[in-house]
Formats: sequence, structure tokens, C-alpha cells
Amino acid sequence: MKKYIVMMGPPGGGKGTQARRLNERLGVPIFSTGKIFRSFVKAQTPIGKELAPILEKGGLVPDQLAIDSIREKMHQGLTDAGFILDGFPRTLPQAMAFDRILEGAGLKLDIVIDIQVPDSYIIERTIGRFYCHTCEAEYNETLHKTKVMGVCDVCGGTHFDRRSDDNMETVKKRLQEYRAQTMPVLPYYESRGLLATVDGTGSIEAVARQIEESIQLKVKSRGE
Repeated sequence: MKKYIVMMGPPGGGKGTQARRLNERLGVPIFSTGKIFRSFVKAQTPIGKELAPILEKGGLVPDQLAIDSIREKMHQGLTDAGFILDGFPRTLPQAMAFDRILEGAGLKLDIVIDIQVPDSYIIERTIGRFYCHTCEAEYNETLHKTKVMGVCDVCGGTHFDRRSDDNMETVKKRLQEYRAQTMPVLPYYESRGLLATVDGTGSIEAVARQIEESIQLKVKSRGE
């Protein structure tokens, strides 16, 4: 089922987890901007060489560089089977540029899902999260442990990482940046009838059900 979906919400709000659930349910590939950026850096592409010093310092990727990265990824076949896009757009200029990119490719977004989560949840989720070194599946010390201690549920890997900037000070800074730069994108998509808001404070399964219902409603409203 080919769908074009954008996942939005505050940092640490569960976008990655829900994107994986949708991938399992719909068979639509996930494209995380973080992974896209890192792949360009690893391949030492011209875009990757610009990204490398920014990512090394943990800085925000400028609008134009983020837009160029997504455009390049689309040229590599991002749209062939649809996409679940996690981490882009982060700003209103990015959203508007993305619309132009999609229009040029003859494509349209199906839905933009906004996962709403209070700051207190974000802090707990972020401070306690860790990742599989091999497949980057995300876990949490209290909210989402591995089924077998020390073994990744997805790939069976036993090496896990934490982000060095997953600390209280950085989390608060990320939330401030999200409110200032990313939240203005939501009214833009709402005005175009694409936005679906879900409560991200429930269980992973409960949030996933809300998201699936939202997608079904959007499809039904268009008579598909």
C-alpha cells in the first residue's frame, strides 16, 4: 500500500517507534532524516561533507541543506514505494520547499501525523532511551525495554548506544527549538486538511491504533 506520510511531534515523542509500527502494518519504508544525513556523511558525498561538521557538533541542519538532502534522497528512489518520513520538515520553509519538491515529482502527501506529548513525558522518554548499535531500534529503560535483557528485539544485536546529548539541559533546549521552529508547521498542514493529531501519552499499541484510525479516516474522506 503506497502512502506518503509525514510524522511530526516533539523530540522524544515517539515518532520513530510509531513509524516502525506503521512500516510493519503498511509495508511502507521509513526514511529518517538522521539516517539520511548520516548515510551521506558516510558516503562522503558533497552534501555529506557539508553535513559532517554540523552533525559532529550536534547542531541543527540549516533549511537549505536539509531540503537538498531530501531532494537528493528522492532522486535515489525515496518515493518508489511511498514513505514514512521522520524528522522532516522541521521548519515552515522546509515544509513549503518539500511541497514544491513533491509537486515536481507529481506526488502529494496523504497525511501529516502530529503526536502530542507533554514535556514531562518527553524528559522521561529521552533521558532513559538507548539504541541498538546495529539497526538503531529505540528502547527505554522504563517505558520500552528489550524483551530479552541486552538483546535487540529487531535484529538480535547485543551492542547498544546512547546519545551523548540525551541529558536534561539538552532536552529542554530541544523542546524550546521545537516550539519556536517546528510547531508553526502544524497550522500550515492543518489549513490544507492534512493534519491528524493523536495523543502520544498512551501505550505504544494505543497510539498506533489512533494513527491507523486517522489514516483510515483520511482515506475514507477522499473516497479511496
